[in-house]
Amino acid sequence: MTRAPLPLAGAFHELSVAVDDVRAAVEFYERLGFTQATTADTFAHPYGVLSDGRLCIGLHQRPGPSPVLTFVRPGIAGTLGAFAAAGIELTRCHTGDEVFNEIAFEDPFGHAVAVLEARTYSPLPRDPTDTSLCGDFAELSLPVRDFAVAQQFWEPLGFVAAEQADQPYPHLSLTSDHLDLAFHSPTVCERPMLVFRDAAMSGRLERLQELGMDLVTVPAAVQATAACALLTAPAATPLLLLQEDS
Repeated sequence: MTRAPLPLAGAFHELSVAVDDVRAAVEFYERLGFTQATTADTFAHPYGVLSDGRLCIGLHQRPGPSPVLTFVRPGIAGTLGAFAAAGIELTRCHTGDEVFNEIAFEDPFGHAVAVLEARTYSPLPRDPTDTSLCGDFAELSLPVRDFAVAQQFWEPLGFVAAEQADQPYPHLSLTSDHLDLAFHSPTVCERPMLVFRDAAMSGRLERLQELGMDLVTVPAAVQATAACALLTAPAATPLLLLQEDS
């Protein structure tokens, strides 16, 4: 059986976030019900990975861009021409026989992307239906000023756009085999948001409050039911928790 060719960016690996204290960030996500993965010795800096079965978050105690959408594609060195043909200008190109190959670039709105030659953590034996206290991970929503420009950039990387929606805020969703993206206006939120949905979100919010999590009101542009909240994770990562229509 012939496998379908990898999209240009490869397979989604993790959302890489720069944090001041990996241990504290790991403990935060573990309280939410995420599971820690076993990491390799690829990086010299402290590094941890947490997953809810659908989303993997890489916590990097290092300076640099954050967050970074990180993908894996074996044989990166042989794909540099394909990235150039797609009009992508690399901000980093670290390839060679004796090094861990990695390239990096940005989308038109400054969102950082990295492509690695290999995985940096072991897969977790966690069922995608075994959700965290946040509910079902739905998508990573990026602030962009022009949906059409963002769509034109991301579709060649392996994403397919759906119809634009107005609820619970104007956004354009894109699907892929490993990660769903969305675009929202910076007036909704100036940072990339991790969006979670659940039909019983009210019960989840009560549990999070019992754990002492600091839940705040969602941005004014988000028109949602009372069963919704915003939770800020380490490195000021917004987690948008929404009631899903049953």
